[in-house]
Amino acid sequence: MNAPVPHLSQNTQPLHGLLLGFLAPGEASTEPQAQWLREHRGTAAPSDALADWLRAPPAAARPLLDLVARHQLGIVELIALALVSAAETDAMAGRVIAWLQSPLPGSRPRMGLVARLATCLHIPQAEAQLMEGVARAAQVLRIETAPHTTLPEAALHMPLPLVMALQGRGREWPGIAHTARGMDSLAPSLRVDAQRQAQAVLPRDALVVRSQHPDEARAVCALMAQSLGRSMAVLDGPVPEGLGAWAGFVQALPVFVPELAPGDVFVVPELPGYSGPALVATGVDGNVVWHGDAPPEWRLPLPDASDRQALWQQHLGDAALAAQLAVRHRSGSFSIEHMAVQARHLARLDGRDTPGDADARQALRAGTPGALGTLAELVSDTIDDGALVLAAPLRQELESLAARCQLREGLADALGHAARARYRPGVRALLVGPSGTGKTLAAGWLATRLGLPLYRVDVASVTSKYIGETEKNLARLFARAEHSEVVLLFDEADSLFGKRTDVKDAHDRYANTQTNYLLQRMESFEGIALLTSNSRARFDTAFTRRLDAILEFPAPAPQERRLIWLAHLGDQHRLNDAQINQLAAGCDLAGGQVRNACLRAAACAGARTRAVHFGDVIDAVAAEYRKLGRQMPAGLQVGGTTWA
Repeated sequence: MNAPVPHLSQNTQPLHGLLLGFLAPGEASTEPQAQWLREHRGTAAPSDALADWLRAPPAAARPLLDLVARHQLGIVELIALALVSAAETDAMAGRVIAWLQSPLPGSRPRMGLVARLATCLHIPQAEAQLMEGVARAAQVLRIETAPHTTLPEAALHMPLPLVMALQGRGREWPGIAHTARGMDSLAPSLRVDAQRQAQAVLPRDALVVRSQHPDEARAVCALMAQSLGRSMAVLDGPVPEGLGAWAGFVQALPVFVPELAPGDVFVVPELPGYSGPALVATGVDGNVVWHGDAPPEWRLPLPDASDRQALWQQHLGDAALAAQLAVRHRSGSFSIEHMAVQARHLARLDGRDTPGDADARQALRAGTPGALGTLAELVSDTIDDGALVLAAPLRQELESLAARCQLREGLADALGHAARARYRPGVRALLVGPSGTGKTLAAGWLATRLGLPLYRVDVASVTSKYIGETEKNLARLFARAEHSEVVLLFDEADSLFGKRTDVKDAHDRYANTQTNYLLQRMESFEGIALLTSNSRARFDTAFTRRLDAILEFPAPAPQERRLIWLAHLGDQHRLNDAQINQLAAGCDLAGGQVRNACLRAAACAGARTRAVHFGDVIDAVAAEYRKLGRQMPAGLQVGGTTWA
């Protein structure tokens, strides 16, 4: 004779045990599943047993009941959620459910099982309540209606992260980022503003956070979530089903991170089951739509001088050095952090614990690797004053341009209202002249003088045959350049900034759209941009009007050519003053050709293990003229090969 089955107290057992106990078979069934069901069978009528349980539920059931109350779910939906949650986490419960649903495969509860339990509780139309209920609409519950499957056979699912959260076994959604780096690197005033902005965002509202650096926008959103007592869920793709209900339950703040190009529109996806605020972290371009309207926006500013000083001091620990760097350089929070790390590394290489001004300067000149992605190439050459030979008027213009760049942040502060209106601290200059006259060299000199990295824009990487991609690349380029404080160099810039044409076909229309965007973006650019070209006539007049300076680089006169020859030949050659004067007077090559000739002459002399002679230079000059398709000047043709 079988021993009596011990009954579990209905107020201490889990809800799924109480419910499944209603379906306990008679004593004739000896399977382990039947024994489990009889252990959970109560003595009261099902309706009374459930009512007693709901009046005093066990503590472990509180999360499930909170979820039901949050979404105002009905009893049938509560039954379904209790069974689904148990099947996912309790192996024996899954086996019992599979046994009750046999011969149907699987251990997930089905609509038919929920309907049987509803019948025990005298609740009619259970299937309709599940199909049309809030749980399904909020994606708390999913009903798998496969082809050739009847409604009672439809399996029930819950998002697994939500199940784990209900069981107290985790609060994260796999594949969704929940943190952001660099929260401690944000400017002090930005941290204060983030808390104010967080408190101003209403439930069921959204805020667009715009930044020139994607990591900065994410860090600010993480700080806002923290100030609201929430975690963060970064959504950079399609929203997984059920994520809204999970985010509402675990108090996660959804943060969408679209990468928008000019003209793009991002419609914030609906989050069924979520009724809290949401954030959109993106760049400075594109538009965002939330529930058919444009949500409020917050564009993160670059740190001002006081914030920059605080950040430099935080990272370097030197108040005097921090004050100097804050005045000299207009960098973003994340750029300051990176350069400070590099400066500390340079100091350690030299056996010092604390970085100095030289370390900081070297780190600033080195730039941030990958700061502009594949859109621009770092030009790391240091060009000092002696390497740049220019006529005195042009040198003065270049010095004036350097001063404009150094003082650009507060340049209009002491001027009148008209000067301060719409002032932006960007500097745009066009360097025009024949090839080899020193335009690119002057750009390197300016970057060296300013202590900033020089990035040459790769036009091939920026431009694209696909509509809108060129603008998208340029938007990313300009935003990152502003945040990282670099000097942008557009070599042969007329290929990008050329004149607009008459619209004859779709290609002309899109080309003009691209040019229009460039004109507008260059005007709002707050960094330093240098453009080089062989002719200013190739540029649209509307563009040249927006430039701060246009510097003409003419072919060098004899006196400049003499200095160019001396600057390239150095001190180890065997040319006398008369020969150098002969080269300067008779050879009308530009600086680029002079450089090539000196390198060729040095190779010829090096092969003979001696210093450079006049004949080596004459032979090299002759080669340069042949490359140009021109005759060697008559005054230089004699005696070239007689020098050994």
